[in-house]
Amino acid sequence: MKRIRLTPVSVLHYVRLVYRSILFILLLISYISYRVHQGEAITTALERQPVILVITWAVFVFEMVLRFFPSRFESPGSQKQFKRNYIKSGSTQVVIPDNNATVLIALIWITFNGAIGALRMLDILDDGIMILLCGAYSICDMICILFFCPFETWFMKNKCCGSCRIYNWDYAMMFTPLFFVRRDYAWSLLALSIALLVRWENRHPERFSESTNEYLRCRNCTEKLCTHKKQLKRLWKHAEKYTADKIRSLRK
Repeated sequence: MKRIRLTPVSVLHYVRLVYRSILFILLLISYISYRVHQGEAITTALERQPVILVITWAVFVFEMVLRFFPSRFESPGSQKQFKRNYIKSGSTQVVIPDNNATVLIALIWITFNGAIGALRMLDILDDGIMILLCGAYSICDMICILFFCPFETWFMKNKCCGSCRIYNWDYAMMFTPLFFVRRDYAWSLLALSIALLVRWENRHPERFSESTNEYLRCRNCTEKLCTHKKQLKRLWKHAEKYTADKIRSLRK
């Protein structure tokens, strides 16, 4: 099997997956520890010894601020909004077939998180759960990019992340639960993520369509993550076949 070399952009995704996972584990340990031993809110505990809180806040603010500017180290999917990445194809027919799907995704996301928020307002859940939920979302964001994206597969049917209509929704979706956490640092993350979403939606449709923007076509992709995903799928199929063969041999 031919090995696919990861591009720098893809390597950066793995780095993000690692440190987001570490941050989530630290937050989870802190939440369990303070709930079991002291019985106080995780926000109060973190504010008294704010190292994890400050690091987490700073990391995500840095990530979001960078997303406002063109960068060759970001995924092409998040960069098509910028004028410098608009390469005219010669066609004037804008084709963005997944707009209806984006509305459905937004409704599902708001409803799901609204239900969780209602539980928080009824004090069935606490601020710690809302923060942990954001941490879990941040890991799921990387899983969607690197391994499997339900939004792409089940709703939008787009070819890859590069053509994804909602790529820069990620931080707004990630920090939705912070709406119910009444802390300045929580709302600052949410506000910045919404600003990034507004910047994304204040767009030129021709830059988001592969038919009018050459930048979105496969030959111009600097990420090549689709080949990596295909390789992972082949490895998974080989593993399933190997396991099935072993089970059959043991039953003989």
